[in-house]
Amino acid sequence: MDAGHQSPKLIFEEKKAITLFLWLFYIFYLTYSIFWYIIIPKYTTYGNAQYIKEGLGYWQYIIVLCFLPVSIYFYKKENPYIIKNFIFFGFILIDLIDNLLRYLGTARPFASGNIVELLFILFAPIFVNKKYFWTVSFGVVGKYSLLGIVLQDADVLPAIGTIIVLIAISYVLLIRFFSYIDSLSSAHEELRQKEKLAVIGQMAATIAHEIRNPLASLKGFAQLQQERFPESGTYFPIMIQEIDRIDMIVNDLMYIGKPKATQIEKTSMKEILSYTISIMEQQALAQDVVVETIFAEKIPLIDCDERHLKQVFINLLKNAIEAMPEGGIIKIIAQPLGDSKVVVTINDQGCGINNEDISKLMVPFYTTKKDGTGLGLVVTHQIIKEHNGELKLESDPGKGTKVTITLPISQKK
Repeated sequence: MDAGHQSPKLIFEEKKAITLFLWLFYIFYLTYSIFWYIIIPKYTTYGNAQYIKEGLGYWQYIIVLCFLPVSIYFYKKENPYIIKNFIFFGFILIDLIDNLLRYLGTARPFASGNIVELLFILFAPIFVNKKYFWTVSFGVVGKYSLLGIVLQDADVLPAIGTIIVLIAISYVLLIRFFSYIDSLSSAHEELRQKEKLAVIGQMAATIAHEIRNPLASLKGFAQLQQERFPESGTYFPIMIQEIDRIDMIVNDLMYIGKPKATQIEKTSMKEILSYTISIMEQQALAQDVVVETIFAEKIPLIDCDERHLKQVFINLLKNAIEAMPEGGIIKIIAQPLGDSKVVVTINDQGCGINNEDISKLMVPFYTTKKDGTGLGLVVTHQIIKEHNGELKLESDPGKGTKVTITLPISQKK
């Protein structure tokens, strides 16, 4: 992985892991060699003191020790990601050559291995990198498989079996690490979102105090002037419309920062949708948009705050209309889903949304519209969540967008 594309924090974490890895690698490698090839033959009848001189002999230790300054070089160059691969492939190559020199052309049964191979496998999850994990796994198994084929020796099979078991254990650890990191990332993102909403809430309180009262005065003055001078009132409706638009933005900010208390009642989804369509009818006609409805004959009541759900469908229908400046058809379908849910889909024939933008639409102030605020869908999503429902967006750029709202059916008491 290229360190140039990594944040300083990630490089720092990789450096810590690499430092521990190098210490363990050389401690295990040298301790294992000293124990098996010097101490055991000297103080017991087991082992062979000449074994350390066979194959590459002392050269393998000199070469492996030379890995250290190369690793330090990459470490100081802020590219620690290459070190683990360099150490692994370097060791596997040296060990493969050493074993071939020891056993090729002899009748000796294969009896070799090094504890650092276990270190490679069991330490791999620490790097939280699936590519490196599978590289190590296939590399170690591949080494023993190649030795078995070249040497025509089945004694490598127990080693391969043991390694596969260790790989399985290591893989479970790797998955748990990924799961833990995903959980931390989700918690961190949720905390960031809450902090952002808290800031918005504070800002909304100030806006409510400083702006809403002057807005009410301006709207009243504009309406009064329109009544007094109807012959020169061309701009008064525009002024009132823009004041209402500012008031709507303030309302969205207020809801995001401090959601209003919900008043849950048994409500008809058909009535909510019919009301929404009547409210947006004039805007739809102005843009040559036709709204078609397909409602199931029997749609169970839902437990909801009627005002809030009306706001949801007004926002969604408004978005659909604005997505079709050249006109088109909006199809609204409402029907029960099993015995526990009601599903409402809104299909438009608008410009659509790019896939990379869909996941960002629930972030406050992110918008794909030139004059959008990035608050409408955020409020909509939050209201749906408060009603224990789900909101799903599907879009095909240039062809249209489909919004699916799923809400629980009212529970009979």
